[in-house]
Order: sequence, then structure tokens, then C-alpha cells
Amino acid sequence: MSAPQKTAVRSLLVTSAVLLSTALTAPGAVAAPSPSTSPSATPPAKMSAVGGPRLGQPGTQVNLAGGVPVLPKGLSARSWIVADAESGEVLAAHNAHWRLAPASTLKMLFADTLLPKWPRSEKHTVVPSDLAGVGSGSSMVGIKEDETYTVHDLWLGVFLRSGNDAVHVLSAMNGGVENTVRQMNEHAEELQALDTHAVSPDGYDAPGQVSSAYDLTLIARSGLQKKDFREYCSTVRAKFPGETKKNKKGKKVRGSFEIQNTNRLLAGASDVPVYQGIAGVKNGNTTNAGATFTGVAERDGRVLLVTVMNPEKDESNEVYKETAKLFDWGFKAAGKVEPVGELVPPRSAVKGAGRPGASASPGEAGGAADGVGAGSKPVASAPAGGSGGMGVALGITGGVLVLLAGGVFLVNRRWPLPDLVRRRSRP
Repeated sequence: MSAPQKTAVRSLLVTSAVLLSTALTAPGAVAAPSPSTSPSATPPAKMSAVGGPRLGQPGTQVNLAGGVPVLPKGLSARSWIVADAESGEVLAAHNAHWRLAPASTLKMLFADTLLPKWPRSEKHTVVPSDLAGVGSGSSMVGIKEDETYTVHDLWLGVFLRSGNDAVHVLSAMNGGVENTVRQMNEHAEELQALDTHAVSPDGYDAPGQVSSAYDLTLIARSGLQKKDFREYCSTVRAKFPGETKKNKKGKKVRGSFEIQNTNRLLAGASDVPVYQGIAGVKNGNTTNAGATFTGVAERDGRVLLVTVMNPEKDESNEVYKETAKLFDWGFKAAGKVEPVGELVPPRSAVKGAGRPGASASPGEAGGAADGVGAGSKPVASAPAGGSGGMGVALGITGGVLVLLAGGVFLVNRRWPLPDLVRRRSRP
């Protein structure tokens, strides 16, 4: 690109950002109605268009053409998505915006919201009120009252054992469950995960608690920008502090026990081998949600995210088997298939696109920025049409503002994932 062309593009970018800001904050702008927070029995005929209009359509969305492998047979999930974690391109999807119960995959939002709040070395002594409200039958890591844990211990409990007890202790440290859920919903809105409504911080079944395959993938992508998030979600096994007891000599001692990650593609199972290149992220299973899973894997320099929600097949570890099939397809199709949509950036990244030196990539320490400007509205991007998965159109309050279609890149959507690790074991 010549110097005059670069100058012209920069001018168009600034002008487009100003136009966008004006449109979003205009007094007459009307926000789109909020969708229902109750999961539907069948996918709605029209769903959210965040990420592109095709992602709002029910059924399977994929651009099959010469050289593109066919989708795997036997997929039974109510909803799924395959996306490039770094470029944000959505390679294929099925009912991507269907609002369903998320189970413990919602812990990704909990972690992405709270991880930056404390150093991992900070200690906390558990009191009875910290564990109040943990749901009956919850998955637990084994936290005991009157024992002291580091923040690092607690996050290992959240990611490896999906411990609702660890979630509630961290929530108590954060001012309580109500405050934590409020912050989670605010962060979901900042990420443009607008299908998501948190009621409990741990994903335990609760009326009105929903998310979508698109949103869970968006949340995972944001979380993976954080080094601690990448480390915890890729850890296979670790030592966890036990209960203080007296030994035979009457001296108080505190041992530890091993915990293992419940992500079967990471840790393996009798009927599910460890997936080549797997590096996280989070699984879940409840009565209302069925089995849910979001995974990230890398192969030959390509990083993919796959989310699968509630397979109808009643077979052992079916959610992992279908995820593995979609990963296999995605690695074969990447670079050949035309995307059907994209993972949008956080609102603050879009809002800052017109500022000199503004970057779309969240910072390493804190991930996506938490501040959301007054009057900002969700961005719904048209299917990607250029390199890097960058959109050319923005949906605003039900309408579409086309910014010189094909010519203006609003933000650089590519988010590198440094230090992505696979099968991290801890002594």
C-alpha cells in the first residue's frame, strides 16, 4: 500500500470512528429490546446478530466449497461453534446464539471478571459465611472452614475441580455473591456477550441463567488473554491443601492431596484420549444444562476455539467426543473455508478505535478493559471479508451502518495468544 493510500485509510478510520460514536450516542438512538433470560425449547427463528447475521439464524451455518471438508457426522449438540481464537473468524456454527443453561462453563466469565483482583499469593482464612449458599450436589474441591488458602489455591480449585466452594470463597472476598454476579454481568456486557445473564457465580442451575455457544467462546477468548487464566485452564493436576490435623505426637500438621482437571480432553479418560494440542478451557454439567464445554487447541500454529452445548446423544463423555470431531474439522478447514461470522471485540476496543495508538487487544494483566462509555451500544459485525477476520459493517440498534464496505477496518481483531501451553502438570 502506498503512503497516500495509508494516509487515506487512516483518515477513513478516524472518520468512521467519529460517525460510529455519534450514531451510538445520539439522543434518538433506541436500544434493541433485551432477549428473554429463559432458555427456549427450540432455537428461536431469529437470534442475536452479534458477530454477523448468519450467526443469528437457526441451524448449521457453514460455507462448503471445493476443498473444504464436510462437517463431521453424528453431531447431536443443541448448539456449537468453531472459531479461530486469534483472528476471531467463525468457521462454522450451529444455533450459535441460542440462549441455553451454561453450567460450569460460566466459571470462565467468573474467572475473567475476578482474576485481576488479587495477587496469587494473597491468603484468606475461610469462615462459615463464605460457604453459605453453595448448591446441593455441587462439585467441590474440598475447602474447609477455619483453614487458610492462597488465591492461587482457590483458582486451582475453580479450574481443575470446578469447585463451587472455591467460587463462593472468592466471591466472599469480592464483597459477596450479589456483588460478584453484578460485576460478571457488567463484564459480559463489556465483552458484547449479550446472550449471557448470570444469576449464580458458579454456573449452578438457577432460573434465568443463560449463555450461548457464541458468548462462551467470546468469554474464553477474552480470558485467554490473561497469563494466569491460560496457566490455570491448562493445568492437568496439582496439589491442594488439606485439613489441619494432629499427628500421633499431637502436633498439628497439614498435608495436601492431588486434584485433577475434569476436562477430559486435557486429562484423558478411558473412552476419550487426550486431544493433540489441547490447552484448556472449561467444562460443565448440570441437570438443566446437560453437558457443556469450551476448549482451545493449537496445531501447526493455528489456535482454535470450540464450544459444544448439550449433546442429545446419551453416551459417556459425548460432549468431548463431539468437540474433538469439530476440532479435527476446524484444523482441516482453516484457511480454506470462508467464515460465516466473527468474534467481536470488547466495546471499549471499538470505542477506542479512533484514538491515536488505541489497541483492540486487551492487556496481559487485566484482559479487556472494564470501562464502558455511556451510551455505547453493541456492535454486530457482518461476515468477515478480509484478512484477520476484520468486519466491514456494524449493526447499530437494529439497523446497519455500512462503513465504506470492504475498505475500512475498524479494529485489528487478531489477538495473539503467547505462552499457550498444553497439558501443564504441576508437582
